[in-house]
Amino acid sequence: MSTAKISKVVIDTNVVFVGLTKQGGAAGLIIEAWLAGFIDVCVSNALSYYYEDVLSRKLSDTRWSRLQPVLGVLLSLAQFTIIYYSWRPTSPAGDDLVIDCAKNAGAIIITSNLRDFRSAQESLGVQIMTPTQFVTKLASGEN
Repeated sequence: MSTAKISKVVIDTNVVFVGLTKQGGAAGLIIEAWLAGFIDVCVSNALSYYYEDVLSRKLSDTRWSRLQPVLGVLLSLAQFTIIYYSWRPTSPAGDDLVIDCAKNAGAIIITSNLRDFRSAQESLGVQIMTPTQFVTKLASGEN
């Protein structure tokens, strides 16, 4: 893996969840790249609280207590993005936070849920990649 940083990204909650809870796979590699500082991950205050909310609800108390410090480290490595303008295309709850962050940061969205972001891609021109597409791009050294 190249040590040059790749384009700015916003990581959807589903990728953070899978990356933190399952061994191996593209989502796990993205979390490892984030921890290693190989990628610039952009996060807004609202999105960081949403990560915490989703993880704390979906994980057992024991598992959440083990992963909460890891999330804290990830967030400390993130580029915090101020939301100057909010875009609200038709997307499920939570996805608007990802879209707002990506648009304000000029970042690529990494998600396993392409369908939920199609309208934002079409109407706002947001670039979207799956975790596998992104890991392939990262491994190839493309910037």
